[in-house]
Amino acid sequence: MIHILARITAKPGSTEQVHAALLDLVSHTRREPGCKLYTLFQRDDEPTVFMTVEQWLDQASADAHMRTAHLAAAMAQAGPHLAAAPEIHRYTALA
Repeated sequence: MIHILARITAKPGSTEQVHAALLDLVSHTRREPGCKLYTLFQRDDEPTVFMTVEQWLDQASADAHMRTAHLAAAMAQAGPHLAAAPEIHRYTALA
């Protein structure tokens, strides 16, 4: 199982645009082969910060996700509204 956390930060005043793009991405991603979990969070104390928590069957599934048209569309929609490039990191579950 592959575990990925991605932090996405919107520019001030662009939270709604990024939120909409990410919500659309979630609905498509959850239907991808190999997607075991894809959850979107928004920080309560800093609403410009979003986090995806992802679990993929294997690295091939996670890699395939990065090449999907719906991910490209979401990034094109959100891109001008992002404060920085998304921070995407793979983790190993310890317990």
